[in-house]
Amino acid sequence: MPTDEMREAMNNAEVGDDVYQEDPTVNQLEELAAKKVGKKAALFVPSGTMGNLIAVLTHCQRGDEVILEVDSHIYYYEVGGMSAVAGVIPRLIFGDKGIPDPQDIKMALRDESLHYPKTTLICLENTHNRAGGTIAPLEVIEEICRLAHQRNIQVHLDGARIFNAAIALNIEPALLTKNVDSVMFCLSKGLSAPVGSILAGSKEFIQRARKNRKMLGGGMRQVGILAAAGIIALEQMMERLKEDHKNARILGEGLANISGIKVDLETIQTNMVYFDL
Repeated sequence: MPTDEMREAMNNAEVGDDVYQEDPTVNQLEELAAKKVGKKAALFVPSGTMGNLIAVLTHCQRGDEVILEVDSHIYYYEVGGMSAVAGVIPRLIFGDKGIPDPQDIKMALRDESLHYPKTTLICLENTHNRAGGTIAPLEVIEEICRLAHQRNIQVHLDGARIFNAAIALNIEPALLTKNVDSVMFCLSKGLSAPVGSILAGSKEFIQRARKNRKMLGGGMRQVGILAAAGIIALEQMMERLKEDHKNARILGEGLANISGIKVDLETIQTNMVYFDL
């Protein structure tokens, strides 16, 4: 839930027209967000789903192939937008608790052929929603990025909960995002802002992404009242994610002691608990 500090900041926010990049509070948020994940520029978007779709639209051409883990949020929970709107083809690989093996990705990379679609993008997810909030290790991300960039393939990170991963690993978020070409993260969820996500990447990438945001209807006017809460989220709320992780572990261990409930405690690495009855 939004904090009292967020509500006060929203009430007092200085606003302008963000479509023309004239909202000072949005500009401040985007600058802060880019620094947090080690990128040159960032774009405020209404939702994580839109942020991921904008990334696919910006990286790819219609008919291109995108490699994803089989249970990834982009494939599973985003209404097929990557195909319906961006016109790309998903190529799915199986992961271990949501984490793809770099060698499986290497095997999935196609040789150049008249008959094959062009693979232009690999999408990763950290933490992984359907796997229960599991963390993709830094070395796995680095190896996948190395393989991709050798073939001139871009890497997008669905980092909706990237700050949960960073807090759990006790490292800076920018270490987890330094090798990817773009990253989306949410300001809501554990960071408590009422709405909004961030897409970050190079200045050139964000310039093109801004136009795709407009095409999808995501251009907003005096939206500084929402961005103000996002600033508070990034400045004040990251450290408290440790509380969520602790509570998730307590809940998971408690559920595991109840007859008839099955919990894989290995997947409770951050703030999510999945169980079977």
